Amino acid sequence: MKIKSVTPFILHVPVTGGQIADSTHTVSNWGVVGAQIQTESGITGYGFTGTHAHLPSDQLITRCIETCHAPLLIGEDASDINRLWHKLARNPALQWVGRAGITTLAHAAIDVALWDIKAKAAAQPLWKLLGGQVRDKVRAYNTDIGWLSIPDAQLVAGAQRAVADGFTGIKIKVGSTVERDLRRLALVRQAIGPDVTLAIDGNGKWNLATCQRFCRAAEALDVYWFEEPLWYDDVKGHAQLARVTSIPVALGEQLYTTDAFAEFFAQQAIAWVQPDVTRMAGITEVLRVCDTAHSFRLPVAPHAGDMSQVHVHLAYAHPACEVLEYIPWIKDCFTEPADVVDGHFKLPQLPGAGTTPTASAWEKYRQVTA
Repeated sequence: MKIKSVTPFILHVPVTGGQIADSTHTVSNWGVVGAQIQTESGITGYGFTGTHAHLPSDQLITRCIETCHAPLLIGEDASDINRLWHKLARNPALQWVGRAGITTLAHAAIDVALWDIKAKAAAQPLWKLLGGQVRDKVRAYNTDIGWLSIPDAQLVAGAQRAVADGFTGIKIKVGSTVERDLRRLALVRQAIGPDVTLAIDGNGKWNLATCQRFCRAAEALDVYWFEEPLWYDDVKGHAQLARVTSIPVALGEQLYTTDAFAEFFAQQAIAWVQPDVTRMAGITEVLRVCDTAHSFRLPVAPHAGDMSQVHVHLAYAHPACEVLEYIPWIKDCFTEPADVVDGHFKLPQLPGAGTTPTASAWEKYRQVTA
């Protein structure tokens, strides 16, 4: 399956309600920035990273795909995924300017597209190619009802609606003030009852003292995890927080490499592991993190930079994955959406990685790549 062409693409898809915000970001569209890889045998694979739909920086990613990665891939066997991963990740010139950031986001799109090709060539959904189904169901938790920009009454109503729809897990954003966020957390817990898991996400906003103060009061509300409580790279701070609170610390969406995760593992600074195929260099690297987490008996909850289009396959195939995030912004842009029924993700059936765009999405949301 020799690679014939590598073509970048950009889609900008509106988010729920036109705009959302957490403690750090305000987003109106989600960027699906990726690569279309065609083989001489006629199989086409698609992969993408997820962005805030900032076109100038999205175009930096597509420029990297087109000018840096594509020349290294043309004529190569698309099925040699591990070898090609190292060829791109350890290319001396790209390693000099990259190892994280734009080069890794571009690599993520390439790697996912290669897995998509491999699964399509085998006429199997990716989860089957990865070794098969290890669980009957993948539990979904709903993040889309919990943005920090949502007023209190609407937040409570959204949480109740999600539970009525079958979700057994909710996540809400924190990172404004301790007082406001504790009030909102208590309101949601009261509204959904004790049998629904309730996680929180700070998006790296607070310092250690603020997190400690918040956690002392929040422990009584049975918080499932506290995601990104501190700045993303602060290993020491996360380890200190983990030692003084009973609330499990979750993180990983902003980590680019296995080495970054390794330090959090070594310092016992993480309880829930959240790698993302769109942040790291694709499925190949995320599988390494999942295997390491499993060796430490730590649960994995992949972060949904892909809105779970790819991660649903990983969640069904890898024993470490326990729950999966539901944000429905882009799911209907693909030939097999990552749908949730009765609180669980549907098992994908089509060959591939779930990354093939529909013709209508291609026409409606496509942006210029340069």
